[in-house]
Amino acid sequence: MTIKFDSLKIIEPILEALKKIGYVTPTPIQEKTITLALDNKDVIGIAQTGTGKTAAFVIPLLQKLHLKPSRTKSPRALVLAPTRELAAQIGQSFRTYGKFLKLKHVEVYGGVPISPQIRALERGVDILVATPGRLMDLMNQREVDLDKIDFFVLDEADRMLDMGFLKDVRKIAEELPTKKQSLFFSATMSNAIINLTKDFLKNPAKVQITPQATPVEKIKQCVYFVDQNDKIELLLDLYYQDKMDCVLLFVKGKHRADKIAKLLNKNKIATDAIHGNKSQGQRTKALGNFKSGKVKVLVATDIAARGIDVHNISHVINFDLPNETENYVHRIGRTARAGKQGNAYSFCAAEDRNFLNEIEKITKREMPAGQHKYHSHKAKDATGVNAKPKPRTSRFNRVNKINPRSGRKNQESSDSRDEGRGRNSRGRKSSSSGGSRFGSRRKGSSSSGARKFGSRDSRKSSGFSSRKGRR
Repeated sequence: MTIKFDSLKIIEPILEALKKIGYVTPTPIQEKTITLALDNKDVIGIAQTGTGKTAAFVIPLLQKLHLKPSRTKSPRALVLAPTRELAAQIGQSFRTYGKFLKLKHVEVYGGVPISPQIRALERGVDILVATPGRLMDLMNQREVDLDKIDFFVLDEADRMLDMGFLKDVRKIAEELPTKKQSLFFSATMSNAIINLTKDFLKNPAKVQITPQATPVEKIKQCVYFVDQNDKIELLLDLYYQDKMDCVLLFVKGKHRADKIAKLLNKNKIATDAIHGNKSQGQRTKALGNFKSGKVKVLVATDIAARGIDVHNISHVINFDLPNETENYVHRIGRTARAGKQGNAYSFCAAEDRNFLNEIEKITKREMPAGQHKYHSHKAKDATGVNAKPKPRTSRFNRVNKINPRSGRKNQESSDSRDEGRGRNSRGRKSSSSGGSRFGSRRKGSSSSGARKFGSRDSRKSSGFSSRKGRR
């Protein structure tokens, strides 16, 4: 029997908003979480990306706040998210589902001036959506009052921990009233998450819709064994061969993301990049153009991609395999949304082979290999030291080193956390080859004009050479 939203005791104004956007049937995580939340239960939700978990907490939170009006100007609900993009996405959900309610919300995150956020808080809000870094800044400046919080939501708790926010999350949670309802959501349930839930949730109900870290079944996954030097050639071939229209491309570093975007634009493929060095305005514009179809390929780093919610992504391409296996699940979960099919292609060079092995362990399946003219037996058969990333000698991996060409400090090995608060310690393991040479080619050409990507000369440190022509 199919359950519908109007059978979940949801109030009419929210049902009207749901009908307006064509939502009739809740997803499994929504059905179970909404029921428990409306019954005043604390909840632990284990759900991968694309399962509809945002609505699962936004809908009951809106309803409970509406049914319990208050004259206080202080926020009564706090939602913590790890990144600016996810915070903005959650804020949009409150606008959408709360369209016919008189509840106010504000999003606070870094990358934009803090003053307008302070003024919004002074005017009074019911719901505060925040990233930990910016919220800590507001708390330290005594610009936010958390004494009236009745509802606390921690979204993507696993990513919070990966980004090093555990200390901030604990400090924030300790400032909240003891009596409140809490809902935590995570794609995986590590020991650290379990400990966190023990500290801040009371007899929580557990909602687990899919096995931990299991990719969406509707995604066609494929690995392409390829040398670093041939990745760009392969990407261009696949783009035209598959007639790709909406592609999310993952890379390891910010500088690398910009260079790949530049190359694809030279090849007449509308592309933009999104990463920690981009201003919030640039990131918002890039994401908006990607959603509208103006941009066909969005090149992203893992942290910047959190919160990207685009329903028509046809392909997720791991140009660089993630060095944290759980990120693979988050990445490919960006496609095959709203019941659609999706494709996830992974480029595996020799130094990525161990990463692929770990991914296959966590997904419990051997990834089928795609056939292509750049196939690398060296990458496919790599073992031991050959299957590991090379020493970090390239520009991509130097942290706070002086670039001899520009004299400027370089911080491109990992995305900055919210407001630049430190780095993900595990992210420091990332490595990329330098010494790339790019060019352009005409549509339909398999190789002419496209210069090599990768490092043939480890002595080059600039990452991308400006030399013209090819060997």
